[in-house]
Formats: sequence, structure tokens, C-alpha cells
Amino acid sequence: MNLDIWFSWYKTILDEFGFSQDDDEKSAIILNKLLKKHNGLNKDKINIKNKVIVFGAGPSLKKNIIELKKIDLNNFTLISADGATTALLEEDIIPDIIVTDLDGKMDDIIKANNEGAILVIHAHGNNIEKVEKYVPTLQRILGTTQSIPLENVYNFGGFTDGDRCIFLASEFGANLIILAGMDFGKIVTKYSRPDLENSEDTADEIKTKKLKFAKELTEWAAENENVNILNISGGEKLENVKNVGFSDINDLN
Repeated sequence: MNLDIWFSWYKTILDEFGFSQDDDEKSAIILNKLLKKHNGLNKDKINIKNKVIVFGAGPSLKKNIIELKKIDLNNFTLISADGATTALLEEDIIPDIIVTDLDGKMDDIIKANNEGAILVIHAHGNNIEKVEKYVPTLQRILGTTQSIPLENVYNFGGFTDGDRCIFLASEFGANLIILAGMDFGKIVTKYSRPDLENSEDTADEIKTKKLKFAKELTEWAAENENVNILNISGGEKLENVKNVGFSDINDLN
């Protein structure tokens, strides 16, 4: 995504949620400094295949993973949005890349990182303490921000972990992105919110607004990025994104 276009989205997001750009930039500066010392990656070290599967943490996630295990996943780059990593590990799958702001189940994110997953860690105003705590202990880290990019911290566009996966894949040359577990509805799962008492619950007002922006950004990417996006998740209907069944994905394998 062109940064001028992104910053128009970003201004709307700041106004809508009352976030502080100064706090976002403070977090990015801290991440930038840490990545100079601790296992930071240059973006030239990121390799993404032409075909990508993005795993979100929506209610269709486990069903989609079980279906996708029937095909050769080695033909795809697997990109997990934060807590979706836990569901993948439950099915003995290590994602190639995890896009995270560090609020998923960290034991599982650390395990996947130890098994080879690259971490794309996002700095924002609400996760400074987690950035300081976890980054020095992790490996193979690419940093991102939603504000001004820095030497070791990039801005590829995107707001939530899920839609940032899409913009990351597009940035690195994917021409096909399959969405799994990306429902964009009003239900959150334990993979999205590890502290939930039940496996699913109704999204609160803030989460609902975040999912609305994620949906709109995904639709924007489908229309404006040079990539074909297919959705096997079900859930909300997306403009410019074709909903397909597993059999259609199997034909692409």
C-alpha cells in the first residue's frame, strides 16, 4: 500500500478510536532500538511464495485448518494472524510467518518462533511493555508500525493483525491470497482473546469497530493491490473477494 494512502486510513483510525500517534511512534522507536540489538531482520530476508494462506482467528478457523491439511501446504506460504497460531499448533502446523502485536497466546507464539516461524512484530501505543518484555527473547523479527517507518521498523499498511497479513503478502509479491478463519463477524474466539472463559463470545464495541476496519481494508486490498484474494472462511461477504469452497482451493494446489 502506498504510504500516502495508508496515512489517510490511519488518520481516520486515530480519530475513530482516540489512539495517540505519539504513543504509536514511541513504541516504534523502542522496537527499532531493540531490533538493532536483538535478532532484527531486514525486509530483504523475507521470502513469500506466489500463493499464500492467511489464517485469522475467527470462528471458521479450525474447520478451515482441518480442510486445508488435506492438501500440500508446502506449496503455500502460511501466514498466521497472532492468536491463530495456537489453532495451527493444535493441528501440528508451524506457520512460516506470524503477524503479531503480542496479545495472542505468547507461549505458542514463542514455540512457533523456536520452530522456525518468522515474527512480524507490530509496535503500537498499547503494547510498549510487551515489546520491551518479549523482543529481546525472540528470534527472526521483522518490525512494523502503523505510523512513520524507521530504519528497522516498516509500514506496509494495515490495522489489525489479520489485514496486516494481507498487506504483507502483497508487499512481498504474492499473487494469490487465500483467507482462512477471516470471518469479520461479531463473534470472537479464544484464539483471538486467550482470556475468554468460553471458546467463543460476542465481540465488544471496540473489537467490532476493529473488525469493521479490517474488513474494509481487506476489500480495499482486493480492489487495489495486484493480488487475487479468495475466501474460504464464510462469515461476512467481502466486496471484490470471491467466496470459494475447499474443493476450489484443492484445484489450485
